[in-house]
Amino acid sequence: MITSLPVGVCPAPLALPHFPDTLHAVVWRNWELVGSERLAAVLQATSEQIASLAEAMGLPPATAIPEEQRQELQRRSYVTLIRRNWHLLPYEQLLELLDWDAEQMAFTLREDDFLWHKLGRLKPACPSVRYAPPGLSAQRHAAYIRKVIEEEFDGALGPSEEPPFAFLRQMVAPSRPVLSEVPASARIKIRFLYSYSALYGDPLADPELDPYPDGYLARLAALGVNGVWLPAVLYKLAPWSLAPELSAGWERRLANLRQLVARAQKHGIGVYLYLNEPRALPVAFFERCPDLRGVVEEGLATLCTSTPAVQEFLRESLTTVFRAVPNLAGAFAITMSENLTNCHSHGRGQECPRCGPRGAAAVVAEVNRAIAEGVWRGQPHAHVIAWDWGWRNEWAEEVIAQLPREMWLMSVSEWDLPIMRGGIESTVGEYSISAVGPGPRARRHWAAARRRGMRTAAKVQVNNTWELSAVPYLPTLQLVAEHMSNLAEEGIEGLMLSWTLGGYPSPNLEVAAQFYGESHPTAQHAMWTVARRRFGEACAPLVIAAWEQFSAALREFPFHIDVVYQAPQQFGPANLCHRDPTGYRATMTGFPYDDLDGWRGIYPPEVFEAQFTKVAAGWRAGVEKLQAACAVGAAAAIADELRVAEAAYLHFQSVANQIAFVRARAEDWARCRELLRQEIVVARRMFDLVNRDSRIGFEATNHYFYTRLDLVEKVVNCRYLLDM
Repeated sequence: MITSLPVGVCPAPLALPHFPDTLHAVVWRNWELVGSERLAAVLQATSEQIASLAEAMGLPPATAIPEEQRQELQRRSYVTLIRRNWHLLPYEQLLELLDWDAEQMAFTLREDDFLWHKLGRLKPACPSVRYAPPGLSAQRHAAYIRKVIEEEFDGALGPSEEPPFAFLRQMVAPSRPVLSEVPASARIKIRFLYSYSALYGDPLADPELDPYPDGYLARLAALGVNGVWLPAVLYKLAPWSLAPELSAGWERRLANLRQLVARAQKHGIGVYLYLNEPRALPVAFFERCPDLRGVVEEGLATLCTSTPAVQEFLRESLTTVFRAVPNLAGAFAITMSENLTNCHSHGRGQECPRCGPRGAAAVVAEVNRAIAEGVWRGQPHAHVIAWDWGWRNEWAEEVIAQLPREMWLMSVSEWDLPIMRGGIESTVGEYSISAVGPGPRARRHWAAARRRGMRTAAKVQVNNTWELSAVPYLPTLQLVAEHMSNLAEEGIEGLMLSWTLGGYPSPNLEVAAQFYGESHPTAQHAMWTVARRRFGEACAPLVIAAWEQFSAALREFPFHIDVVYQAPQQFGPANLCHRDPTGYRATMTGFPYDDLDGWRGIYPPEVFEAQFTKVAAGWRAGVEKLQAACAVGAAAAIADELRVAEAAYLHFQSVANQIAFVRARAEDWARCRELLRQEIVVARRMFDLVNRDSRIGFEATNHYFYTRLDLVEKVVNCRYLLDM
């Protein structure tokens, strides 16, 4: 066991009885992502032995992908590889599969967008998996899988029509602008978002994995976007005398950042850094500096920001970065998040003898001031945005009153918006397109900032949310247009158009751009403008009718933060069905399992099922309207819109099926058999869409939620439960 890596409670791995054994499962789940030579080395086999296992299960022949392309695939999909092997391989073999060391894995689990949380903060106790010739039982089981594939997939699985990440080549290709340039006098001054495909944890370490290629930047600029952002870990970007080993490679990262900033400027786009600082470090680190240690949590401790040394670390590091890259557009800071940073960041500030007596408002304001001072020492004209994410209502306005007037104040637009879904009253946290903001919290904080003389920005999700992120955008343009119209009336001057999800150049971004100027159209007129431009005069009415139908369907989404984070909508028909309860709890966008109580949040099971059934039925009606538009014209454009819309429908329908399956599992197996047959139909159709569209199933920080073979596995899983 590699003791430097976290394990948590270390339970038994998830049972996968639809496979002959774990060896066959490892081969299946890595077959189209990892070269057979690497897989053979991990399993102590030959490539021929691995190929024989794959052939016995009916998997397609190994595609002759050049090694350089194969390596890029693995570097861009390491989260997918970690997740699909989490219940199969121990750390030692997982590291060998990824060609990583323990330090890289530890950093990734800790810093790559809360990956350890997404994995459930536990590592199943997986025994080593080594090749052995399959026995008679395993051979028969493999032959059964092959038979299922022959019956369900037209005889055999062929090569993928559009392999993973093909969308990268499509996005970087030159394109004609969609919009004329948004004038410099536009009311919305800042309009920034995250890359559709950037790696999150250390995006500047490898320039070959460009987070913002030129073709993509050109597309964003044509849609009125004038800013992009990257996550920054300060000790990775600037030298730190206290821990120089943590800063190894900082010069290379800054050089890569300079190149990115220069390229983006050519498209009229500024680059912003996302700061969530100072990063907590392992407790052992503080043996060299015990006076800086603050709150301790799960083996990590804060760098206490009430100490002058930590404040100066923030200032000096940011000054170094902004002097070295003087054309950076700015930075935004979160001071209360899932990451442990300042001593009050997780609500435990009273445990620190320095920060406790000062209170959260004083500490949070001080961190923001230190960040702003460091940035402005290096670049006096840079925008510095304080994001009120996680600030408590009882002291948020006290923080705002202590911020420099030159800072911007950004709020999640829809936060605290009251809603009623299925007769259940609730309020929205964030990540909602279905609830149209702004809400009372944002309005209250913007008003406080304006009294202070600060400028204001809204964080919104224009393309997609955790309501569903596995499609590049949700074609709910009516909801987007209504939200943009409301924000225009509110008078905000900046827009963060996405978190890590939602950076695809889409019709949604195009409709949002209609509202950036001093005057703005009605929501209906904005939709007409986009529909005519993209699909032509004849198709426009049908497309708008579909957008309105999708918007009406999404208004039924049973929104709650537990639902958006833990329900299976991100995985849809790729999420497996289980005959017996697994005992595992759903995790944040990582593993839904069969945890209905974790999925449903505040909603009773019957209401939860009914609401997803409404969403799916309404969405299907919208798909039918788009299918009607295909007969009218603009075939290629409509076909693209239809693939995205149908994929969303299949996700929502699958969630409704899975809720019903878990509810019926203990008492009504006849109903479960019907639902399993429905899931086979849904997964089979999703396979066809994924086979043709590499965007489906992808999200920047989760990489591919599923691949086409995961959908085949779901079919095998359902058939096994039907045939057992």
